[in-house]
Amino acid sequence: MRISVVDVGSKTVRLMVADAEGGVPLPVHTAKWRLRLSDQVKPGDPVPEEAVERLVEAVDGANRTAARWGAAGPLAFATAVVRAAPNRHEVLRAVRARTGVALCTLPGEVEAELTFLGARRWMGWRSGPLALLDIGGGSLEVAFGRGRLPDFVASLPLGAARLTHDFLEGGEDAVPPEQIRALRRSVRHQLRDVAARIRWEGPRTAVATSRTFQQLGRLCGALPGRHGPFVERRMRCSDLGEAAGRLAALTAAERAELPGISAPRSAQSVAGAVVGHTVMKLTGLETVTLCPWAIREGILLRHIEDGPSWWAEVTRRSDEITAPAPVPLRVATTTS
Repeated sequence: MRISVVDVGSKTVRLMVADAEGGVPLPVHTAKWRLRLSDQVKPGDPVPEEAVERLVEAVDGANRTAARWGAAGPLAFATAVVRAAPNRHEVLRAVRARTGVALCTLPGEVEAELTFLGARRWMGWRSGPLALLDIGGGSLEVAFGRGRLPDFVASLPLGAARLTHDFLEGGEDAVPPEQIRALRRSVRHQLRDVAARIRWEGPRTAVATSRTFQQLGRLCGALPGRHGPFVERRMRCSDLGEAAGRLAALTAAERAELPGISAPRSAQSVAGAVVGHTVMKLTGLETVTLCPWAIREGILLRHIEDGPSWWAEVTRRSDEITAPAPVPLRVATTTS
């Protein structure tokens, strides 16, 4: 049996087709389509018509590619850029009407839960109490748990693209120190309570997922992707702090020449580094392990284990006037 998942992010649409035999989502094909939605959609603004057209084309391409690889219609979701748009329901309906793909949005807290599930399975039980950090374009997800699913999750509007727009004037030029200070103050203020909770929980292991953390990890000395997913990749808080200062002193074009920093993400790399360093410092995490499994693997695992009914509920609710909210993995507000 093959299943597929489509992830509409702030920069790209990504497809993963996986074999699901034996309960493990083993990838057989991946593909991506560049959209750069975060470059076209300011926080709080609607998704413009031309961006919707490109999104429809990308999702249609992903759907046809999944079919060629023997997978049924993909489990498709959009992250913060679409979720926060005032015309998100019109966007979702346009995609469904023109591609047949039931694209939905997931609340940030559910994204964190699913990402935690993927990371927990990758890291295994030996990792013990686990903290998770994930920086997207529009939001930062944080989770903590001692079991298969998290006990605590939070989603904060601290995505790299959002903060670049709000504080760094687009991020194309070298960033003045006063802008960095203002950004750090805002991030610290919003992270205060979440960071206190993570410190109180005392995780044994911390993992970082997302493309932002992967690129920053490479800049800080982690081995490149060609060495495969099973090589351990770690990043120290002190190294990330130094990297943040180095990135801020360069233009976006100069950042794109550094190891790991891609041209499409170079403008937002400063904000990503500042958020990553600040959250690690405030939570007392000296080191994080860079985890290759994240939300897409979490969705596939949930689908394999719980069947198609839970995803059918996700897509049904995405058409409602109220904010879409899938069947929760778990009420994640209890204290262990």
